Amino acid sequence: MDTDFNATEKLKREVLTGLTHSSKSIPSKYLYDTAGDRLFQDIMKMPEYYLTKCELDIFQNRTAELAAIITADPRPFDLIELGAGDAMKSAYLLQHLLKHDIEFTYRPIDISGNILEKLADRLGNEMPDLKIEPLQGEYFDMLAEATSRSSKRKVVLFLGGNIGNMEWDEIRKFCMELNQNLTSGDIVLIGFDLRKNPHTILDAYNDQAGITAAFNLNILTRLNRELEADFDLSRFQHYQTYDPLTGACRSYLVSLSEQKVAIGGLTVSFGQNELINIEVSQKFSPEEIAALADESDFKSLTTIEDSKGWFVDAAWIK
Repeated sequence: MDTDFNATEKLKREVLTGLTHSSKSIPSKYLYDTAGDRLFQDIMKMPEYYLTKCELDIFQNRTAELAAIITADPRPFDLIELGAGDAMKSAYLLQHLLKHDIEFTYRPIDISGNILEKLADRLGNEMPDLKIEPLQGEYFDMLAEATSRSSKRKVVLFLGGNIGNMEWDEIRKFCMELNQNLTSGDIVLIGFDLRKNPHTILDAYNDQAGITAAFNLNILTRLNRELEADFDLSRFQHYQTYDPLTGACRSYLVSLSEQKVAIGGLTVSFGQNELINIEVSQKFSPEEIAALADESDFKSLTTIEDSKGWFVDAAWIK
């Protein structure tokens, strides 16, 4: 009960901080409740949403290369996946490692307890020999927890282009903090969505069926439920942009009228056409990826591209 109370208080604090700022925002991590998880599964199945297909191509068809990077050091290890979701891609790697009798423990981390529960059940059925220890919470809190549970070397997966769901200063800070949480010889494998035709990118986040719009609007439904807010979803609209010069793809909600919304006992005013920044999805050049590894004190081992050259998984070592 205390945990639920603390989580609600944190949600309230972070949401109100973002919505009372001169440039309104809601942390994108709160997109993922039970309904949000389901909608994101639908997004990944959309024909326009290439990211999952591209990284799945890597994990399906270049599995042996990924495994070779991880097992170059023969010692047992903890395979820690940040934001594991349904582990659809990493499951190919897990199966490969098990098939070759590699000794490891899989520790998926996710903010959504709902999706971790489903993941553990499914993988338990599909891979009964898999040692799995799910961890629910924030990335670095749970990475510290995983580190405290085991002294084995660490292999950290951060897939799906999720590194792009931060501003550049946050990306640099994240990579430096990741480095500080690891020890010499530990490996990270990070998925980066590459810059490409702007239409291809924009279409992936602005689908004709409106699934992405429903996904972003669902965050208001969550605030209505968990913070007793009174958002009228019909008075907000999804808006998507992509800037090919900076590589930033941004999701907003637009207030369609001047309005006041009660949230957690406070009232927040919205002007007509005022924006709420919901999420950024940064796209990268190969040069930016290499520079990021260097700046955060990792050594770049290699990058593995999908067959279209649209996405890479970059392997770094501390």
